[in-house]
Amino acid sequence: MTKKKSKPKNHKPKRANPSPPASAAAEKQLAADQQESSLKRWLKERRITEVECLVPDITGNGRGKIIPATKFSHDYGTRLPEGIFATTVTGDYPDEYDELVSPSDSDMYLRPDPDTVRMVPWASDPTAQVIHDCFTRDGRPHHLAPRNVLRRVLASYEALGLKPIVAPELEFFLVQKNTDPDFPLLPPAGRSGRPETARQSYSIDAVNEFDPILDLMYDYAEAMELDVDTLIHESGAAQLEVNFEHADPMSRADQVFLFKRSMREAALRHGIYATFMAKPMENEPGSSMHIHQSMVDAETGKNRFVGSRAGKHSELFMHYLGGLQKYVPMAMPFFAPNVNSYRRLALGEVAPINVQWGYDNRTCGLRVPFDTPENTRVESRFAGSDANPYLAMAATLACGYLGIQEKLLPTEPLTGSAQDKGFGLPRTLEESLSALRVCKPLQGLLGERFVNAYCVVKQKEYQTFFRVISSWEREFLLLNV
Repeated sequence: MTKKKSKPKNHKPKRANPSPPASAAAEKQLAADQQESSLKRWLKERRITEVECLVPDITGNGRGKIIPATKFSHDYGTRLPEGIFATTVTGDYPDEYDELVSPSDSDMYLRPDPDTVRMVPWASDPTAQVIHDCFTRDGRPHHLAPRNVLRRVLASYEALGLKPIVAPELEFFLVQKNTDPDFPLLPPAGRSGRPETARQSYSIDAVNEFDPILDLMYDYAEAMELDVDTLIHESGAAQLEVNFEHADPMSRADQVFLFKRSMREAALRHGIYATFMAKPMENEPGSSMHIHQSMVDAETGKNRFVGSRAGKHSELFMHYLGGLQKYVPMAMPFFAPNVNSYRRLALGEVAPINVQWGYDNRTCGLRVPFDTPENTRVESRFAGSDANPYLAMAATLACGYLGIQEKLLPTEPLTGSAQDKGFGLPRTLEESLSALRVCKPLQGLLGERFVNAYCVVKQKEYQTFFRVISSWEREFLLLNV
């Protein structure tokens, strides 16, 4: 189903086009002054009273501060402790915490990205939200910030004269409110008063069951200028998918980050939850974040995946695909970052279990859709909807980049079911982390200090999970072993 509203006019701050400054330092300062001025003007025109200063953390959730608009400025000096990037999803700290952050556990310096300023449409008073970048005291990008990790990978492509283009597809479930984690999740009742009991893939009527929630979601998306393209009902009960228009990776990661906030809020306004867990219910399929990706020439804008001969892919495309096949298994902690993620990547599910590729083959982890030459792309199907969008995009682009650098070649395209080829991916978070720890090329591209910190945090999460005794163990092992 395509459910789309007209987009509002672009209300982001406009940047002036000044005459060339006398020096690089002067140019940088002038640009900063213009950004600050445009942000202040944007806030004043909308009579903003508060500003949410957001920083995406390791999990992809927003941390930050709320500042009165009268005190907000581009160089306000907003700070956050760098320890937010060394915190597990349970709020714990790993034993190696002191090795991940500075000995003084010092603050990071935050700078707003003017391109990300948006209204907070659910706030009672006029409120803005702005995504911030993190820097050290001496002005260097902080190595643990997910946005900086993605920016680091994009800089590697820029050096090659290439610009990656991506389009994420994000799945999620609507579920009944659940305040007791011991009880399983259940589908919510729609406007008919009845919950779904049968698979409703691509059903228009099933989507319309949740019209009030989805109308509010679209209102929020319009107010926040999110490029939400199409909406469909997926195969799970009350499982939906939204597609985003293709653009540069940073803007798409920002939009997924902001969309998750708005979707959760829209659902809560109607008394239910929107969950982006990879596998929230035992008898329902998992939720993914497929990432369509292509590569354009930075100067000409032409798709570099297109070969010189009709119907043929370029060498760059083949190297990129070869890189994905080689390095995706070692990058899985970024596509499947939680213990729950690996319940989605199971034999017999629709999610991939290996790195096979094929043309329009949805059983493969790497699908190349049939399309016009200028739309040549590869769809990576590994990431779950629980993945941090900045890190998932950084990881998939890093895999492709290494393939280009090493001139790797992919296997022959698969025409049958990739499920028949068996597992080629790690089966647990612990196994996945072990593979990443020994992959020096990925570490070098993403940043060794970041990868080490990420692995330490995720290992702590796995250890915390492994201590929990499940109801299954009590039911079947208590008196039977």
